[in-house]
Amino acid sequence: MTRHGAKRGWYGKVVGAALGVTVLAAGASVWTAQAGAVGSPSPQAAASATPGSEVTPVEVTIAHSSDKGESGVNITIDDGPDPVWTPQVLDVLREYGAKATFCMVGTQAKAHPDLVKKVVAAGHRLCDHTVSHDTTMDTKSQAYQSQQMLDAERMITEASGGVRPMYYRAPGGAFTPYSRKLAASRGMRPLGWNVDTKDFERPGTDAIVATVERELPNGPTLLFHDAGGDRSQTVDALRRILPRLKEQGRSFGFPVR
Repeated sequence: MTRHGAKRGWYGKVVGAALGVTVLAAGASVWTAQAGAVGSPSPQAAASATPGSEVTPVEVTIAHSSDKGESGVNITIDDGPDPVWTPQVLDVLREYGAKATFCMVGTQAKAHPDLVKKVVAAGHRLCDHTVSHDTTMDTKSQAYQSQQMLDAERMITEASGGVRPMYYRAPGGAFTPYSRKLAASRGMRPLGWNVDTKDFERPGTDAIVATVERELPNGPTLLFHDAGGDRSQTVDALRRILPRLKEQGRSFGFPVR
């Protein structure tokens, strides 16, 4: 899976300025290397972990399949919420009766709690996408990984009014055995993807739709974005993709837990 270098630049300007977080560039790692067996002991949640109801641990392996079985499709939306694009994405999802998993950046959730609540009220699920969207997470210390994940979990939960994220998606797929175990111990299933629509690069609506149609046989989890720039192509692509999937007998589900 590819990492999105352009996203580092956008969040480096917006989030880094707010938090003083320096996002360091590093070479890409191989997704499959992060998805293998984990040998280290389970990490314990630190003091920054989200307060509230008791947590039930979940599977540590990276989820790709759908709870709807072979006919299922998982729509996943990353990097928001965004006041311009998230409402438009929600409108399209509602129009076609589709549910989605929103992988939210902690600072975005904190800045737009009204949108987090709208996502939850519409029946969608939440996913922890870290505080500052650092795609070099797998090169950083365990303390840094813990801070990024647990602070985002807290921000998202507080913004939602108490609804916890059910998944953890490492930015750019930069999972580590440690981050996967920590996420699972917090009740957040590590979440991958099968189809990278590359909508973040704004290749054109036709190209986004074609990527989904070509790569959907690879698996049911589709990756889109609702923040980080002009997402009009994403909205238009969803408006075309969702009814086609319904015509094909596909069901809109959630990633397995």
